[in-house]
Amino acid sequence: MDGRSALKRRIRIWLVVFIVGLVLSGLTAFPLVTEVRWMEEVLGSDASPVPEHLPGLMDWVVRVREGLDATDAKYPFVLYGTDWLAFAHLVIAVAFYGPYRDPVRNIWVIEFGVIACAGIVPLALICGSIRGIPFYWQLVDMSFGVFGVIPLLILRRLIKRLETYELAA
Repeated sequence: MDGRSALKRRIRIWLVVFIVGLVLSGLTAFPLVTEVRWMEEVLGSDASPVPEHLPGLMDWVVRVREGLDATDAKYPFVLYGTDWLAFAHLVIAVAFYGPYRDPVRNIWVIEFGVIACAGIVPLALICGSIRGIPFYWQLVDMSFGVFGVIPLLILRRLIKRLETYELAA
């Protein structure tokens, strides 16, 4: 396998990892009420150290579960917003098929992803504060942008290297 082919293969592997992450992130937004109930059960179990060592986290999870249960019982249409969130993740994942097919020509999708990841930080800080989200949970939300940008920056670097190969050919 020549250098260009190996580079293209690495790019595709990183893209698949990123796409799978987006799809999983999207799919988990559909059953939000059920997932938070499960999270409360697991974190609140006798085997879990969370209630004793992280009581603030446990209180937050209980509060979120109560809010989701109340919303689901009385205003289930509000949760339609998380369905759209899930759908957006799936649509964005489809956009990354462009760089999979032709990385050099579609590097703009990678750059768009980098910008989106950067936007997560101010969104979490501003909207999280407005909505009364605890700061430690805002950090969890920001981590999606911080960790999401890593494969994208790697991809951008690899695609730029591939572009150099193609220009030399």
